[in-house]
Amino acid sequence: MKFLHTSDWHLGRSFHRVNLLAAQAAFIDHLVEAVREHEVDAVLVAGDVYDRAVPPLPAVELYDQALHRLADLGVPTVMISGNHDSARRLGVGAGLIGRAGIHLRTDPAGCADPVVLTDAHGEVALYGLPYLEPALVKDEFGAAKVGHEAVLGAAMDRIRADLARRPPGTRSVVLAHAFVTGGQASDSERDIAVGGVEAVPAAVFDGVDYVALGHLHGCQTINELVRYSGSPLAYSFSEADHRKSMWLIELGGDGAIERAERLDTPVPRRLARLRGRLDDLLEDPAHTPYEDCWLEATLTDPVRPEEPMARLAARFPHTLTLGFEPEGREEDGGASYAQRLKGRSDQEIAEDFVAHVRGGVADEAERAVLQAAFDEVRAEDSRQETRR
Repeated sequence: MKFLHTSDWHLGRSFHRVNLLAAQAAFIDHLVEAVREHEVDAVLVAGDVYDRAVPPLPAVELYDQALHRLADLGVPTVMISGNHDSARRLGVGAGLIGRAGIHLRTDPAGCADPVVLTDAHGEVALYGLPYLEPALVKDEFGAAKVGHEAVLGAAMDRIRADLARRPPGTRSVVLAHAFVTGGQASDSERDIAVGGVEAVPAAVFDGVDYVALGHLHGCQTINELVRYSGSPLAYSFSEADHRKSMWLIELGGDGAIERAERLDTPVPRRLARLRGRLDDLLEDPAHTPYEDCWLEATLTDPVRPEEPMARLAARFPHTLTLGFEPEGREEDGGASYAQRLKGRSDQEIAEDFVAHVRGGVADEAERAVLQAAFDEVRAEDSRQETRR
């Protein structure tokens, strides 16, 4: 049985003020054609269909078109909500839409209710495990504590229990939206840390034949059975070196992965990151291949040049971001605010603030208070999204 695994469409997202709707529409065209060309048996969409809880109307229209086109192919699609989606909104009409072969899994309570497909070797159970906000689903799953590993583990226990009741030899696939240990993050994913911990071990998914993951934007293999498809488009310059793709997975009759092939997705425009003095960037012939790229430029001139963006745009018309890191500056005083915060979690930033204003680091009890506050804010944001 062949599956096309994709995730993190982020419909409605822009790239540094560039509207990506046309590029996202081109991806949907490519997806539909790939399903037809490779005679796929099911499409797996592992969350973050939209970029935000209340997406713009053009993004909703593109999503609607995608559903109709997939349904017209007669190929089942299983789709889960991610941490960017409003699960309640994405799941509206799930029962009716399911009759057309588009199976939306947005309610955590239904995680052990699979979509069951059949081939010559028997049944394949497809379980959709939407993004689980620990503070909101802890009671639903009876988890011992608030945390991603605890709630995912409890949800997987339900899935394994359901699978155990099915005919011997039933193969299984799980869709999940999470940060799994060993995955490489980029700058465009939203932090999902809870209690200072965001990653979960791959072992939490033991007992199934394939795990189709969403959340991280780089295509990667955690192990042979646990994979991220990554986003179909680049959403930050940290993804400049990514090869954007989908996974074509073929599951054998015994549940083994017989084929795992990456299918490249369309690239609307290449990304490039250049660094150096302005005159060098403008004159060096080695930079000619980047003249048509979306560009992130970092200038190292000791003194800020005049009209740097306009001068760069004359050679690189698609320059989107411009930064300054003067040569020879003191290491402890030249970093911008954004640079000082890059790669740091909300928790770490708050602890740094405490240290700055008080002159001493936060103790264990104070760190626990900060963690609890961030967890509650994140949970309240999720509650508000469901009420809008």
